[in-house]
Amino acid sequence: MHRFNDTICAPATIPGAGAISIVRVSGSDTFAVVDKVVRFRNGCASESSAYRIKFGEIPDVDEVLVSIFRAPHSYTGEDSAEISCHASSYIVSEIIFLLMEAGARQAQPGEFTQRAFVGGKMDLAQAEAVADVIASS
Repeated sequence: MHRFNDTICAPATIPGAGAISIVRVSGSDTFAVVDKVVRFRNGCASESSAYRIKFGEIPDVDEVLVSIFRAPHSYTGEDSAEISCHASSYIVSEIIFLLMEAGARQAQPGEFTQRAFVGGKMDLAQAEAVADVIASS
């Protein structure tokens, strides 16, 4: 099975399209990267068990909820986190910038789905269906 060695981040929703945006992070250093960006009231992402939602703050940016997904039980099959924040283009871009400064890189279009396919989390038909939904108007 192919393994990806880096950690990626990208918006999972369209900023400004609703009240909340989600920024997704996936890869081997997900929790270390998130811990560098988010200050949690209790503990940290790295020490959280799977399937936790933690309240935190990104100083001078926003208060956030972070959903923790431990491998292999995530969309990509890797350690993953989803940061729920207010749906401001500024806030989302700041979070992406801070995640990249902390060691993640911005995902290429379709890269989360590619990782899910390579990791055996979906078959080719499912991956193509995701691409069709993304490409639709």
